[in-house]
Amino acid sequence: MSAPIDTLAAFDPDPGRAAGAVRYVLLDVFTDRKLEGNQLAVFTDARSISAEDMQRLARELRLSESVFVLPARAGGDVAIRIFTPAAELPFAGHPVLGTAVVVGTALAREQVTLETGAGAVSVRLRREGGVVVSGWMSQPVPSWAPYEREVELLAALGVARSGLPIEVYDNGPHHLYVELESAEAVAALRPDLGVLAELGQTCVNCFAGSGRHWKTRMFAPALGVPEDPATGSAAGPLAVHLARHGRIGFGDEIEVSQGAEIERPSLLYAFAEGSGERIESVRVGGSAVMVARGEFLLG
Repeated sequence: MSAPIDTLAAFDPDPGRAAGAVRYVLLDVFTDRKLEGNQLAVFTDARSISAEDMQRLARELRLSESVFVLPARAGGDVAIRIFTPAAELPFAGHPVLGTAVVVGTALAREQVTLETGAGAVSVRLRREGGVVVSGWMSQPVPSWAPYEREVELLAALGVARSGLPIEVYDNGPHHLYVELESAEAVAALRPDLGVLAELGQTCVNCFAGSGRHWKTRMFAPALGVPEDPATGSAAGPLAVHLARHGRIGFGDEIEVSQGAEIERPSLLYAFAEGSGERIESVRVGGSAVMVARGEFLLG
């Protein structure tokens, strides 16, 4: 049964607010250290905010994504809308995890279900000392296809080739994957962001590693995100990509490091179950910490 959205007010110790004020919580996601990871703003009651103002607020904050919480419509705990500075997304990983931490804290839940544009996403939460510190989400199972603009892409990245086929995965956002020869090569990337933007709103993920440990960087300038500190929606398809091409086994958990080059180090965990013919489930997890509260005066 859906919880009343006003229950989220339990997270805010001060019930008074100026007329026209809309409140948000700021989290650092895919990290257990404050002021690292991927920043996220969660507007805990967006009923009074128009879609136009949601986009304007996301542009004002200039975070990779901002989330707007609304009443559930299909049996979840809440519904959410996710905006980058440039566009709305049907699904994204660090917004889902961060919002689940806020909702789980306010509703005292061990598991919450968020209704996204890509469907309902369930998140299992973990507490330490009564505080929600991490969670695992069940992501939409992606589809995939070959990428048709490989020559332009590699030129924009300044690399000669990819170790695995370059494929695009769709789990709401579109993610493509380029395998480089080493973590050092990933760290040394200096892509032409202008050319990448011309390739459209596909998120470009460059990765390297072996076994459990992988390093990634993600560039999405057409979405207003030159480089993302931690990309939860990309970690799940990466596990699928690696398993499909024999780099890991299905069911093997990977640890993904990201964000160090922009001074926001992050850690993500992911695994995919099934086979090359049929992916049964995709799970992504990590930590999150709340760091601030604020309000915008829109009235």
